[in-house]
Amino acid sequence: MCANILVAEDDTKQAELVRRYLEHEGHAVMVVEDGRAALEEVRHREPDLLVLDVMMPRADGLDVVRILRAESREVPVLMLTARSTEDDLLLGLDLGADDYMTKPFSPRELMARIRTLLRRNRRSAAPAPMPMPVPMPVPAPAPAPVENDQALSVGTLRVDPVRHEVSVGGSPVVCTPGEFRILATMAAEPDRVFTRQQLLERLHGFDTYISSRTVDVHVMNLRKKIERAPRRPVRLLTVFGVGYKLTDPAKGVRRASS
Repeated sequence: MCANILVAEDDTKQAELVRRYLEHEGHAVMVVEDGRAALEEVRHREPDLLVLDVMMPRADGLDVVRILRAESREVPVLMLTARSTEDDLLLGLDLGADDYMTKPFSPRELMARIRTLLRRNRRSAAPAPMPMPVPMPVPAPAPAPVENDQALSVGTLRVDPVRHEVSVGGSPVVCTPGEFRILATMAAEPDRVFTRQQLLERLHGFDTYISSRTVDVHVMNLRKKIERAPRRPVRLLTVFGVGYKLTDPAKGVRRASS
């Protein structure tokens, strides 16, 4: 799985370490030392993946992700950050980063995460197989109309997998790709308790190198978007010791009043 990978890192020793590991795995690597150079390289070369440091001169990593996603560029982004606070991680994922690692990190784990992102991106980019030719069908009566609305509803929360749209009470909610995958998975089976591992598999396939902490960060970010009081959620609930479930808060109100 050879790929063209751009590494944006202003620490020369760190960048050289990452470059050597990537080249050892057969990837073609370009290294830049600031955010503006990273933007220019992505625009001109369209790499298969961007390994992006947060703290860089001229434009930091968060600004780079914000600009790339505003330009509708879908290059996978793995962020390297010395920041480990919850707000920083939330912001990076909210802007559209696909994964993150905090420094210091294990180069072997970094390579594993990069392999995961490359596999996932190539699966999503693979063209659908050409259909086999079939004989001309015998004319038949016109079928009954089919509902075009394939959205999933959990109370006033609506998730449309076809249009990739989310709304709560009719108000649109903007979600990152990772947040949408989690929400669509849970909306398809309301009240089912999903473990972190199950949601992680929905995010990244069956690779186990991505931390379950990524799921927790996505869930916290989703609560800020779909809950009136994120610290007291009524839709996206924690089932302690197990995982998370998505439910209709009005069901509890009806039971209490019955």
